[in-house]
Amino acid sequence: MGGLFGVVSKEDCVMDVYFGTDYHSHLGTCRGGMAIWNGNSFNRSIHNIENSQFRAKFEAELSNIKGNMGIGCISDTEPQPLTVRSHLGHYAISTVGKINNLNEIAEKAFSNLKNIHFMETSKGAINPTELVSVIIDHEDSFKDGLLRAQELIQGSCSVLLLTPQGIYASRDKLGRTPLLVGNKEGSYCVSFESCTFANLGYRFSYELGPGEIILLTPDGIEKIAPPENKMQICSFLWVYFGYPSSTYEGVNVEVMRYRNGAALAKNDNVEIDMVAGVPDSGVGHAIGYSNQSKVPYGRPFIKYTPTWSRSFMPQNQEIRNLVARMKLMPIPALVSGKRLLFCDDSIVRGTQIRETVNLLHKCNASEVHIRAACPPIVFGCKYLNFSVSRSEIDLAARQAIIKLEGKEPESLAKYCDPATEEYHCMVDCISKRLNLSTLKYQNIHDMISSIGIGADRICTYCWNGKEL
Repeated sequence: MGGLFGVVSKEDCVMDVYFGTDYHSHLGTCRGGMAIWNGNSFNRSIHNIENSQFRAKFEAELSNIKGNMGIGCISDTEPQPLTVRSHLGHYAISTVGKINNLNEIAEKAFSNLKNIHFMETSKGAINPTELVSVIIDHEDSFKDGLLRAQELIQGSCSVLLLTPQGIYASRDKLGRTPLLVGNKEGSYCVSFESCTFANLGYRFSYELGPGEIILLTPDGIEKIAPPENKMQICSFLWVYFGYPSSTYEGVNVEVMRYRNGAALAKNDNVEIDMVAGVPDSGVGHAIGYSNQSKVPYGRPFIKYTPTWSRSFMPQNQEIRNLVARMKLMPIPALVSGKRLLFCDDSIVRGTQIRETVNLLHKCNASEVHIRAACPPIVFGCKYLNFSVSRSEIDLAARQAIIKLEGKEPESLAKYCDPATEEYHCMVDCISKRLNLSTLKYQNIHDMISSIGIGADRICTYCWNGKEL
């Protein structure tokens, strides 16, 4: 994944860009960057944040950077923002999303244009942000270029483009990721996460619709291109990777998780002593479950946050396993002899859950029950870089299906329907593999209802393979 933040102001905005970008650090751990327009040129800085915090990398540079407009980015793919000179002028650009037809767009450019080239990332792929800038630069205006990018890109791509005139903000065509505008006296900001607003003194002002483009200046919002009618915002924003204090499409993340956990409890009848959340994103679902079931909420283990990063990020499986194991510290007095139920945001491969359950059994837990806050993940995400390096075969649900079938079946539809015997066999297979007392998943209807913006506006591809 990744996150974007930008500010236009009548005063110096460097500290707002610095803190606002830092508030997106939960969305990625690869690179962090800022670009500030000082009135004559860009001050740009990019750092590796794989083993350190964003703030620590940039703090020493702040005293030497001045400007009243800037953008920042947390990225899991390539160093950003990029700075560009073209016939459209001097600008800085950052993107978030996933371009599925990146190579096809590049090959078409090679065929139609002479002497064009693209920089590669450290992983040997074409730099996606540079590709977007090339698309933009072959049009007659920033508006036309951003619209052309939306037209060509398959997947998703939201863009912040900083020019001497202001910041162009372009939400991806189907609104899979959010862009929200906040304002305070003399300043406007645009952000992936609305949780950035309050502590920086901003108030929510506007949320871009799917495919919408605006230009932010210190004086206000200029509508450049209207929103599209169709939306497919990622439901995982609320279930998993959105920050609890953020709100998208008028629905707060933590409030949704309380509703979702309560719905899980309404459909459950297991006898337990304590409800707990797998930190951090499972906690809200667990509180909702506890409030509904009247079973006490507790913390039988604590996440050690000072040094251990989010464990889904490292690309090496052995390191992921190590982090999953080392970052959780059990409290034996709250575990021994207890029937425990844990709410987790999701089960992807099952690595973290398996490590957690083994840890709890070593502390003499009597029973360990898991409740996943979303349906089984049967399909890998096609639209965001949330799981870019992962094979669908690694998914816990796919492994269970292959074990039951002996091979990949031609259709996975029956495994996506909780009313079928195949679905229950799959869940039972996953439960046994993870050494659980019981395992239940949230059904897709209650999850969508907990979000509350309408099923037709939410992407559910990971769970049922359905596309717009």
